[in-house]
Amino acid sequence: MASTKTIQIVKQTEPVLAKYKEDITSTFYKNLFEQHPELKDIFNMTHQANGLQAKVLANAIFHYSKYIDQLEMLSGAVEQIAQKHASLAISPEMYDIVGAGLLEAIKEVLGEAATPEIIEAWAEAYGDLAGIFIQREEQIYKDFEVKPGGWRGYKSYAVVKKEVESETITSFYLKPCDGKGCPEFLPGQYISVRVKGDAHSHTRNYSLSDSPGKDYLRISIKKEPAVKDFAQGVVSNYFHKEVEEGSLINLGIPSGEFTLKPGDKPVVLLSGGVGVTPLMSMLNALMEQGKRTVYFLHAAKNSGTHAFASHVRQLSDQSGLLKSYVFYDEPLEKDLCGKDYDYQGLVSETVLRSILPSVEMDFYFCGPTPFMQNILSILRELGVAESNIHYEFFGPSEELNAVPSVE
Repeated sequence: MASTKTIQIVKQTEPVLAKYKEDITSTFYKNLFEQHPELKDIFNMTHQANGLQAKVLANAIFHYSKYIDQLEMLSGAVEQIAQKHASLAISPEMYDIVGAGLLEAIKEVLGEAATPEIIEAWAEAYGDLAGIFIQREEQIYKDFEVKPGGWRGYKSYAVVKKEVESETITSFYLKPCDGKGCPEFLPGQYISVRVKGDAHSHTRNYSLSDSPGKDYLRISIKKEPAVKDFAQGVVSNYFHKEVEEGSLINLGIPSGEFTLKPGDKPVVLLSGGVGVTPLMSMLNALMEQGKRTVYFLHAAKNSGTHAFASHVRQLSDQSGLLKSYVFYDEPLEKDLCGKDYDYQGLVSETVLRSILPSVEMDFYFCGPTPFMQNILSILRELGVAESNIHYEFFGPSEELNAVPSVE
């Protein structure tokens, strides 16, 4: 725990951080990659180029300064970040590099306002926070590597099957090269993959899209449009174009807190686009357990982009526990309402009220930002308890809680 003096100074700097937080984090990342280009192997450079990572870090720093004397308020955020770091195999040494860079950026942006006293206080505060992360991440590493099939860092897997799920999404079935079997994981978790690029490696997180307990791990990747001189689409295009059966892939450990929670309440799964992947893992696990009623609602553009359609229909035909509903916002001429899809347009409060007999259920949702904004707004309008609402969103919280656009 930071000293009383440090807590006072850090809290006093809160208004300044609120004003300059994104300038500080943008400066930090610029300097970081100039001084340590090897870290480009770890960070998602798309999120660097579009400024998303800087916004996320800025929010994290601001909230830390606000709650430095109430660290229990940050426990959820700490666990989410620690899980992300564990998937990337972040080491304690990297915290030293980041800490030095962050203090340097504060000095550069604030100038003379960044007095030695302020820098000293933030150095102590950062050291305490880094210690919390290092301790938690080490525990995650230790817990996982002793499990059957577990490991630390990255492990080589072979692609044993490549299967097209839609015009944009393809699944890759992976088995460990050492033949030791696949590890257990929680439905909804993700893994990181690292592939070599021309200038540096590229690391991305992809949800595991099938239930645990199989002799393979499955990821299902949407092909993103490639942009010249921009990191977007580099990894997804590589998988779609270059990766075939027999290809070798380096995987990080399964991580993430957006997981299926135990219980006996009915479950509502709401997915938009490629957001279906973690929910497919949850759906398959729930159907295998065969105990809870499941409402599965998926929103897609049309049948061309609708992944896992036949699989979900088959599950629905086989089990009276599953009730499936499909939303298309731009159905093709061949798409038939009542056969290929159930509703045209966006998921709405009116439709949810007509489908669900009660809101006393566990809700899980994942998809693009506008989809998630819409669903979160609807669930709150319906009066769903916050403890029954589960999602994972990579981005500033303000974006998710913004009023969804109707345009």
